[in-house]
Amino acid sequence: MIQVQVLSFGVLKDQLGAESTVDLPNGSTVASLVEHLRARTNAPALQGMAVSVNAEYATAAQILADGDEVGLLPPVSGGSSAEVVTALTRQPIQADPLIAAAKQGEDGAVVVFDGIVRNNTRGRHTLYLDYEAYEEMAEKQIRELATEARAKFGVRHVSIVHRLGRLQVGETSVLILVASAHRAAAYEASRWLIDTLKKTVPIWKKETFADGAVWADGESFPAELSIPPEASA
Repeated sequence: MIQVQVLSFGVLKDQLGAESTVDLPNGSTVASLVEHLRARTNAPALQGMAVSVNAEYATAAQILADGDEVGLLPPVSGGSSAEVVTALTRQPIQADPLIAAAKQGEDGAVVVFDGIVRNNTRGRHTLYLDYEAYEEMAEKQIRELATEARAKFGVRHVSIVHRLGRLQVGETSVLILVASAHRAAAYEASRWLIDTLKKTVPIWKKETFADGAVWADGESFPAELSIPPEASA
């Protein structure tokens, strides 16, 4: 048997309690934990939620270990109409729970940008990518970007989740969700977010090809952030 610590947030905190421990058979998955919880409670917010394991987004098939900390993340953040969700993760990004969590009744559109790893760059066959970040700074930067986008474009909700570590072809590297009453604002905010993220957030990509590996050329920092060559002379 294993024992995991379950942390509940938002509406689930009222339905399940803020914290509990659950005993499960060895080899149990996130999905089997959720089924266990559903069997002992009628909590409606267990539908469509996201789950984290040790503060990283988790898939349903992820196997749990003794002592894991599991977070239950409900689709609606306590009824807030002004929401920002940002994260860096080393686990595969699951779009559907995040999209479900972003939607509210006042929204007329949810624009999704799903950046995925393609199988080639400029004719070279890609095997996989590795992403690394100055994590503390990157987390702060993406949260500030999301907050700025809400104010700049008047959208209700922004989610930004960026993957770190090794990614295979077809996997999501960055997911940006913008929910708004109007589609035009959501499209504009989404475009601004990915363009600005690529120029300002300290995340780097190493591309491994069939014939070698290189660090990807990054976009130049904006002039106000760049150190001019003469400053280091």
